[in-house]
Amino acid sequence: MSGRSEGALPLEGTLVVSLEQAVAGPIATRHLADLGARVIKLERPGEGDFARNYDDAVHGLASHFVWLNRSKESLCVDLKSERGRRVAEALIDRADVFLQNSAPGATARLGLDAETLRARNPRLVVVDISGYGTAGPKAARKAYDMLIQAESGMVSVTGTPDTPTKTGVPSADIAAGLYAAMSALSALYRRERTGEGAAVEVSMFDSAVEWMGHAMYMQLYAGRQVPRMGLSHAAIAPYDAYPTRDGDILIGVQNDRGWRTLVGEVFGREEYADDPRFRTNLERVRHRAECDAFVAGQTARWSTAELDERLAEAGIPSARLNRLSDLVEHPQLSERDRWRTVGTERGDIRAVLPPMTFGDVELRMGPVPALGEQTAAILRELGLDGEPAGEGDTGR
Repeated sequence: MSGRSEGALPLEGTLVVSLEQAVAGPIATRHLADLGARVIKLERPGEGDFARNYDDAVHGLASHFVWLNRSKESLCVDLKSERGRRVAEALIDRADVFLQNSAPGATARLGLDAETLRARNPRLVVVDISGYGTAGPKAARKAYDMLIQAESGMVSVTGTPDTPTKTGVPSADIAAGLYAAMSALSALYRRERTGEGAAVEVSMFDSAVEWMGHAMYMQLYAGRQVPRMGLSHAAIAPYDAYPTRDGDILIGVQNDRGWRTLVGEVFGREEYADDPRFRTNLERVRHRAECDAFVAGQTARWSTAELDERLAEAGIPSARLNRLSDLVEHPQLSERDRWRTVGTERGDIRAVLPPMTFGDVELRMGPVPALGEQTAAILRELGLDGEPAGEGDTGR
């Protein structure tokens, strides 16, 4: 199915130019492209975004790259050459948004910093994504997702009591990218009223710190490090994975009414509703080991499917511990028609629709560009097609 198509995409007519790589920048601009913006990605000749070479899992293409770069155009340009910089400047002069997540100081050395660009184009929105911001003792440090997760304390609350770990997806990168996209949209909305663009900074560190919210306040005001709890929760019980006859299921009871429903309607053990060890969440947390042992003894009576259905009927929050093989076949995706076909240079692939669902229009799901695929066309559009965009540049 092609979905809804009668409305206009929200960002149609908006031009975004990006100097991006890896995850944080590309996820920001991919969401802008999903919403209808034309996104032109500036890439190094011959190599491009280094995420193109992370792996070869998708018909020989990198999984990170196909995830983050659909619906974009690729322009190969050598920004270290004078000719290449002129091409970039000509394009950015036409743009509504310029977004970059280059190494610290890189855009300033190229003359593509916010101050220089906005002097040429005052309506331009410039979004700079950095590791740690432009000031402070770590401003000049390179930053990757794992390092930011460690510096922000995210690793200290993730994992088991014995083993700290980073999240299995690049959380710091994704956080920064989403705040960058939100900032670009906010600046464009303000420009509609004022006519003025903006210079916006988003750091991966600040983004990750924001996500540390409740844990940080626990430290600030109670002097307590939130412990690593695995699948459990430091302040709620029962909240963990519990055994079934054929696997495990995660149960999270967040209030005392839910506890009474769980033990009465689901387990048929009403006498535990008013057990002084378990009557309130505070008491259940204090007696977590006993509470978990009781719940585990009950959940083991059913298969995962049977218990999942009983819990759902009773309104108790629960979830199966799915593997990725379960996710790609998940009925919540297939029955809601969330899969689409996206083109790549190596053939069509499946991709999931963006999380934002508009009532009158389906968001864009365009192809993933080959390196430099649109170089020649963009140069012609700029009236600069007489020679390549910089020494060594390639295009199609």
